[in-house]
Amino acid sequence: MGKQNGSCWWFVKAVKWIPVIFILTIVLWSYYAYVVQLCFYTVDNYVQKAFYLFFYHILFLLFLWSYWQTVFTDLIEVPYKFKIPDVEMEKFQQAETEEAQRQILERFAQGLPVTNRTIKGVIRFCEKCQLIKPDRAHHCSVCSTCVLKMDHHCPWVNNCIGFHNYKFFMLFLAYALLYCIFITATSLQYLIRFWKGELDGMGRFHLLFLFFVALMFAVSLNSLFFYHCYLVLHNRSTLEAFTPPMFRTGKDKDGFSLGKYNNFQEVFGDNPKLWFLPIFTRYATSKNNIGLHEVEGRVWVTVLAMG
Repeated sequence: MGKQNGSCWWFVKAVKWIPVIFILTIVLWSYYAYVVQLCFYTVDNYVQKAFYLFFYHILFLLFLWSYWQTVFTDLIEVPYKFKIPDVEMEKFQQAETEEAQRQILERFAQGLPVTNRTIKGVIRFCEKCQLIKPDRAHHCSVCSTCVLKMDHHCPWVNNCIGFHNYKFFMLFLAYALLYCIFITATSLQYLIRFWKGELDGMGRFHLLFLFFVALMFAVSLNSLFFYHCYLVLHNRSTLEAFTPPMFRTGKDKDGFSLGKYNNFQEVFGDNPKLWFLPIFTRYATSKNNIGLHEVEGRVWVTVLAMG
């Protein structure tokens, strides 16, 4: 039974990589179709060819770099201080009433920077991870752990999107959109010439498929990218957009907003030179801090990492 369960676990884990492999296959094929079939075999003007290849490779590298960072950046663990000790956990499990459990959680969370509550006004607690949930953290059933500032679990990157990689995810969407728009715009005239019979060769099938695949992805990425731009400027996650976070005073959809510019810095950092590079630059002095922000007399907390 153990071997069978182990085999099933590895099978499920392997299946989760199929969307990533699919995306990488499409991207690598698009490289061949654009660089070889379009630029080398179809474009005659050397200046135009150099222009296409130069800007294409910049977008290609930034796109792949951002995607890699989104996929392979590991989750940052919830700080140990939020973990309930075994002694307190035993008391919690043995408590006979919800009120008794509530008091245990309230007592343990007194020294923790948590302002979010459940719909019942109780400290948010994860039974599976046995910890107090930091503000904006949620348990991911796919990753089987609590994720800091969880946005959503994305099967296309086989990873949770959250505090650890949200900047990379945004840049991935941005560069993927620019990549598709660039391919669509620069290949259109040659697609038309193939269509009119002015150009011959097997490359027309690659260009035809390349154009429509790039156009399809550009349309779908457009709405997703600008939706997340809206979320960034309002300092909300996808989960918070659907269900506003609950505080001691009730629900507040703008509870974490610091103003649009500061909200942008929360994701991309305070160094403009690094905004558009997939490098970890979150708004803090280091990855081992708890960020405190005061807005209109209320202090909001950004849990950054182990500490």
